[in-house]
Amino acid sequence: MNERNFQKFLKENKLETNVIKLFLSKLRDYNAYLKNENLTLNTVNPNKLVEYTEYLVSTDRNSVINFLRAILSYARYAKMDEFITETINIVESYDAMDNLSSRIAEVHGVQTRDEIFKDLEIPPLGVHPEKKPDFTKTILRRIEDKLGQESLIELLSPCLHGRPPDDIEGDKKLLAELGIDGFLLKKYQDIIKRLEKHRDEGTLEFAQRVTDEVIDLIRSNQIYGAGIRNGNFIYISKIPYQTKKFLNSKDDKLKRFYLCYCPWVRGALKEGTDDSISNSFCHCSAGWYKLYWDQVFEQPVKVLPIKTALNGDFECRFSVEIPDKFLNTMRL
Repeated sequence: MNERNFQKFLKENKLETNVIKLFLSKLRDYNAYLKNENLTLNTVNPNKLVEYTEYLVSTDRNSVINFLRAILSYARYAKMDEFITETINIVESYDAMDNLSSRIAEVHGVQTRDEIFKDLEIPPLGVHPEKKPDFTKTILRRIEDKLGQESLIELLSPCLHGRPPDDIEGDKKLLAELGIDGFLLKKYQDIIKRLEKHRDEGTLEFAQRVTDEVIDLIRSNQIYGAGIRNGNFIYISKIPYQTKKFLNSKDDKLKRFYLCYCPWVRGALKEGTDDSISNSFCHCSAGWYKLYWDQVFEQPVKVLPIKTALNGDFECRFSVEIPDKFLNTMRL
């Protein structure tokens, strides 16, 4: 690890001195751990990253988040894409079950929450993501048994992990100018441009490298990413989490594994044990879109999962009901 150049990179990205010192300390600790296996940051297989985070969980759980922040920064500095992907695999939606616990307490009371979570420990940040689905199976079953499926869906529908900030005001203006169909087309064209930029610059789209193969899939149908209107509904399909692996896989279980973003179910898809997880869980993913469209339409809208990996599909598709006032002002 070239500490001097890495420090320079962090300073250029305006990190504070104490944060830089913290990151360097965490990476030195990791290098010392790797040295025991005659490995370094530059020679270790990125897939082994989770072995170290699990070690931290067992020895110093509070240090996991800062280590992951440090390794993510280093991976971006050193252009180690596979480390970025592995870090995202570990971090993605890590607080979802904590948020579910808080939501149950808020809506149904602390006593009910405590009864549902009795004798269960939420898998902490740093454990292998593929260990998480066992917890998901149990907690969803308990919620359904205690509160019913409808209440489970209501708890999941606002999305358990939120989404990055959107340009809501800009999108509302654009929607008013272009109407639904024109707006969706513009957003789709923007996605294609963004993916092409990632491809040309060798950067990642979330957790995956963008190739012509990835772009060709998105170009094949506007439903990917942005969505397309059919009657009173917008239909949207998620871009697969690992598109190239999804397209090239011949194994159905792996295909659904590479399609899905959620670490709380992905491992079960890979193992073929997903039939024991309530498919209501995908209302959380529907909620990711609901968070956006509720703001753009300035009113709550119904968003439902139509096809999902958890249902055995090779596509994650959602429907968004368009409010009447927006249908009445569509551009032709």
